Amino acid sequence: MSDDNLTIRTENLTRQFGKLVAVDRLNLAVPRGTIFGFLGPNGAGKSTTINMLVGLLPPSAGTAQVAGFSILDAALEVKQRIGVVPEGLNLYERLTVSEQVELVGRLHGLSRAELRQRLPSLLELLDLKDSANKMILDYSAGMRKKTALACALVHVPEVLFLDEPFESVDPVSTRAIKNVLRDMVAQRGTTVFFSTHVMELAERFCDQVGIINRGQLVATGSIDELRARTGLGEEAALEDVFLRVVKADVAVEQDEELLGWLTGSGAGAERVETNHAG
Repeated sequence: MSDDNLTIRTENLTRQFGKLVAVDRLNLAVPRGTIFGFLGPNGAGKSTTINMLVGLLPPSAGTAQVAGFSILDAALEVKQRIGVVPEGLNLYERLTVSEQVELVGRLHGLSRAELRQRLPSLLELLDLKDSANKMILDYSAGMRKKTALACALVHVPEVLFLDEPFESVDPVSTRAIKNVLRDMVAQRGTTVFFSTHVMELAERFCDQVGIINRGQLVATGSIDELRARTGLGEEAALEDVFLRVVKADVAVEQDEELLGWLTGSGAGAERVETNHAG
C-alpha cells in the first residue's frame, strides 16, 4: 500500500522508560478512512503508542508519520490535523464545558461564528447541553469523557486518536457517537484510531485491528483475516482470537485446593464449611 493511502505509518517506533521497553520497534500501517482498533493487555504499550503519535511523548527511537507529516520534524502540522482523547483527559476543571470546547476550537483556528454554529449541536449529541454552564470540576467521569470527545471533534480533524473513548459513557451517548464517527469515516475519509479493552465493541465497530503485546505488534488486519490466521473459524469471537494471539490461556483448570473457597467446590470449600460450622 502506498503512503498516499495511509494516514498513520510507524517505522521501528520505540519508547523506553529506563530499562523497560514499553513499545518495541513498532511498524504499523493504518489506511486512510479506517476505524482502527488498537488492542492489547494492560501494560502492553497502547497508551504509550498513542502518546507518541500525538506528540505528548517523544520516541526513544524510530519515527512515525501522521496525516502525511513526521511526528518529529513537523509536530505542529500533525497537531493541527488530529483530535485526541488522551488517557488522562487533561481538562481545565475550573472551566465549563462550553468554555473548554471553545478554548480548544480557538486554538485550532475556529472563529467565534463557527463555534457558535457548531457548539449547540455538539453538546446536544453528547447530552451535555443541560450542563453546558456547569464547571467540569463537578462533572462525573462519563461527562468528563464526553467533554474530551467534544474537544476532539469540534475542529473536524483528519485523524482521531481515542484512548478508551467510551469508558464510563452511557449506552445512548455511545451509540450516537459511534454513528457520527462512522459518518465522518464514510463521508470525510476521517481515520479513527482507538484503544479499548472491550472486545465486543471492537468486533462490531472496527474495520481493522492491531494487537500489541509486551510492546510488540503481534497481529494486524481485518477481524476476518485474524480469524483465518489463528485457525479459529469464521464464527470465532474476537475475544477468542485476541487470547490466541497474545497466548493467554484462560482455560487452565482451577486448582480446587486454592480456589474451592471461592467457587464453592472441592476441598477448599469443604474446609471453609467445616471451619464455619466449628
